[in-house]
Amino acid sequence: MEATNLPEPLISRRTLLRGAGTLMALPMLEAMMPLGALAQSGKKAPLRMAFMFVPNGMHMPAWTPAKEGALELMPTMQPLAKVKDSLTVMTGLTQHNAFALGDGGGDHARSSAAFLTGCHPRKTDGADIKAGISADQLAAQRIGNNTRFPSLELGCERGAQAGNCDSGYSCAYSSSIAWRGESTPVAHEVDPRAVFERLFGGSEPGETAESRKKRESYKKSVLDFVLEDAKGLQAKLGVHDQNKLDEYMTGVREIERRVEMAEKANVAGKLAADRPTGVPSDFGEHIRLMGDMLVLAFQTDMTRIATFMLANDGSNRNYSTIGVPEGHHDCSHHGRDPIKQGKVQQINTYHMTQVAYMLEKMQAIKEGDGTLLDNCMIVYGAGISDGDRHNHDDLPILLAGKGGGTIKAGRHIRYQNGTPLTNLFLCLLDRMGVHADTLGDSSGRLEQLI
Repeated sequence: MEATNLPEPLISRRTLLRGAGTLMALPMLEAMMPLGALAQSGKKAPLRMAFMFVPNGMHMPAWTPAKEGALELMPTMQPLAKVKDSLTVMTGLTQHNAFALGDGGGDHARSSAAFLTGCHPRKTDGADIKAGISADQLAAQRIGNNTRFPSLELGCERGAQAGNCDSGYSCAYSSSIAWRGESTPVAHEVDPRAVFERLFGGSEPGETAESRKKRESYKKSVLDFVLEDAKGLQAKLGVHDQNKLDEYMTGVREIERRVEMAEKANVAGKLAADRPTGVPSDFGEHIRLMGDMLVLAFQTDMTRIATFMLANDGSNRNYSTIGVPEGHHDCSHHGRDPIKQGKVQQINTYHMTQVAYMLEKMQAIKEGDGTLLDNCMIVYGAGISDGDRHNHDDLPILLAGKGGGTIKAGRHIRYQNGTPLTNLFLCLLDRMGVHADTLGDSSGRLEQLI
């Protein structure tokens, strides 16, 4: 006999810890499920989708597996060894509309603007910019009302929204992958403090500022303001949930502490006034800190959709901390010089090391019979393949996560070169419950992914 009237959960999935203008979402707890009836209810953890973008292409010989089938981790992907079974590498996928198509130079601007839209951006450095809606924002418009934030846009390099940044293309193109509409790029947030306050501040903008000011005056953590509410909740929870809540709150406090350390270091170092005060001086720590907050936002179901630009396309950031004092963009124009190619690979591997940190955290968070990573679909890649050639075919694309069990991972899938990257996005949108007949230059769906 089927269960029709399942017992109500002990606490609502949307329960928030409250205190003095501070709201804190909670991770998925057993107490949020119908009592003793999780298996009968068929209720599953929500799916989450994120897109992580890196600039200037890859050193492809160290990226592309030689064979299809069971995944072989190439040198650049070695940091991902602990999450190998959750990875799918796809080759042959292409963003045709990032090519010049008669518009001349500007491959970096087109790379990022077309990455999630599949649209050829209008060549202009004025206000008449034009691309198309991006996959993430299409999902945010359709299902974003199910969470506190429809989407989250993160980055580690500030970008301008006007001016000429690449051969006559507006800076808005090279510093945005999320597009709410064909003329509306969505700026990403680079300041960890601003992201932290957005996630754990008050429900109103004024409350957020007031809450932070009050915490600073009393030298208190955000957790201090919700502590009383948390103690009341703990009394209702089982031992497993109590431990899970303790781990979560410890994680929040650790992130808050690292944001504070970055701010103190910046003040002591008297950094430029236009630099966000919470941005760590160490680039790797900046990526990890933003990644930690993305994980928390997914874990607590604050949002199910995110984008994360590790750097803007065309970025010439140097990586002296890993022995590459030259700029990334300069190195990417390697002219087949093996020394420069080696430096590009160093940078690629460095990026992958930070991403591995984030994916391992997701894998460590249990959700029902699986993990948070199992219930995610994280696309990592670039809109340029070889930085020297500026080509936009056979792109370096990695998918992490199993889409709630709908994606068979641990594989390398080779598609015919020229297959639209947007075909992948349609597959992911389907799994998110967002049906779209087309997106940009899509021609269908990647059925081999199932």
